[in-house]
Amino acid sequence: MPITAGSWPPHFPRSLDYPLVPAGSILAGAAKRYGDRIAFAHHDRSLTYAQTYRAACRFANALRAQGIGPGATVAIHLPNCLAYPVAYYGILLAGATFTPANPLLPPADLAHQLADSGAVAAVTLGKVAPVLSAIRGQTAVELVVVVAPDDLTDGQAEFQTFHADQPDNRPELDIDPRTHLAHLSYTGGTTGRSKGVRLPHRNVVVNTLQYACWGTGSLPALDEDGDLTLDQVGSEEEWTVRLGTGRGINLTPWFHAMGTIGGLNAPVMAGGSTTLHDRFDPIAYLADAERLRVTSIGGAPALFAALLASPDLATRDLSSVRGLSSGAAPLPHEMLKALAARFPDAVISEGYGLTEVTMGATSNPSFRSGLRKQGSVGVPVFDTEIKIVPLEGGDEPVPDGEQGEVCIRGPQVMEGYHHRPDETAAVLVDGWLHTGDIGVLDKDGYLSIVDRKKDMLLYKGYNVYPRELEELLIAHPGVAAAAVVGRKQVEVGELPVAFVVRAGESVTEEEILSAVNDNVLPYKRIRELRFVEEIPVSAAGKILKRELRQRL
Repeated sequence: MPITAGSWPPHFPRSLDYPLVPAGSILAGAAKRYGDRIAFAHHDRSLTYAQTYRAACRFANALRAQGIGPGATVAIHLPNCLAYPVAYYGILLAGATFTPANPLLPPADLAHQLADSGAVAAVTLGKVAPVLSAIRGQTAVELVVVVAPDDLTDGQAEFQTFHADQPDNRPELDIDPRTHLAHLSYTGGTTGRSKGVRLPHRNVVVNTLQYACWGTGSLPALDEDGDLTLDQVGSEEEWTVRLGTGRGINLTPWFHAMGTIGGLNAPVMAGGSTTLHDRFDPIAYLADAERLRVTSIGGAPALFAALLASPDLATRDLSSVRGLSSGAAPLPHEMLKALAARFPDAVISEGYGLTEVTMGATSNPSFRSGLRKQGSVGVPVFDTEIKIVPLEGGDEPVPDGEQGEVCIRGPQVMEGYHHRPDETAAVLVDGWLHTGDIGVLDKDGYLSIVDRKKDMLLYKGYNVYPRELEELLIAHPGVAAAAVVGRKQVEVGELPVAFVVRAGESVTEEEILSAVNDNVLPYKRIRELRFVEEIPVSAAGKILKRELRQRL
């Protein structure tokens, strides 16, 4: 992998020294360093770092008192709230395995995930507790801890009461971070039923450090008690936001890989203050961003699209923003240009990853003088290798500039899929994870994602990449959002069909089709266009193309 000027943090090694500690050490170290600083705020309530740690220790001891520790799995079935980090770090400090569950999962999907994970306890919210109660008999869950319950039934405990009287020091823990599971995360399910991804403590620590160090210009360190901390060796000129000064608003669900690592663990490592919003309201978001003097804005492309469409974006004082970060799906080129124009002093960085690599594998440079290539998701982060192999199979890399399947090797790659040895063997080959994503590496080692291998269409034997068509659609001023999927047709294979959300009622189907089809080769042309009220997306901001295909 070439190292070019501007692609790598100046004076930083390619490899980091990752302390062999359990993942609960992330919060333990931060609590000592940033004790009275606000860690999380939600509505009119907040938790300091010290308060979060003490509560997490009590929760860990409460789990241990119930016989739940190493070898047991605990589900968190919550939206983002102040109880979430207490439960999450409490599970890790107890030595149990955390499995996140979207609180909006349909009953059948929730039952599948809880049964597959073998969870023996779950933390849920009063409003969604009935869904969990209805499917509990199909799972191994015996204990349910409820945040803000409407009422309690047998086998349920109120969240605060559950851990209120427990000691606020962490229980003794004797585990091997290299093999003991910290996370049993589930894939997004955008193409089918979710699979459990086995992630030991070392994966969580490594991936958190890869991105915390990359984003802050720091190196891993241990404090006097042997807990994790950071040494910010990078200059203030290159990394303007210093440790313990960052402020942000988080909307990324903590039950998603990008949320757990990028939206929870990495900010905790860096001593950031995170304000939670229940839902995305662009006006409220921008008002809080101005009031809080946020230093960073992060999320999926859908968030940035809505901010750019809000009239308030032009009037709010957002001069404190020093970084914009996006993941979950590619940022369209037109959106990147608009964000750069509105935030001239901010570093705009896209990254790339998937649940199977804990969270992430690449990022554009975060230091101010770094070279960021538009449309690229950056270079591999510390200790990570990327290669592009032929789509038709094989392990030898294709030449620079040629498309192929993205493969990743690094210490953050999963142990494997839970209870799925055949599927594990199919994607993990000689230490390389075959992602199913189509990408290109340029001569400088920057990765660009072309599309999902499963999303690629075949029209008369030609490859058609929906993302190329989606970029052209979104560039049209009359289009607010768009997605392209294939309609099967025996004679030709698959016909590209566009689903479009209009930005104004005056734009016509003919106008949009002409704008796209006049700029692509004949075999790539969109054959059908449907206007819709919205494009379905997952909680993490990924377009649910299987739902669109079901409409055809």
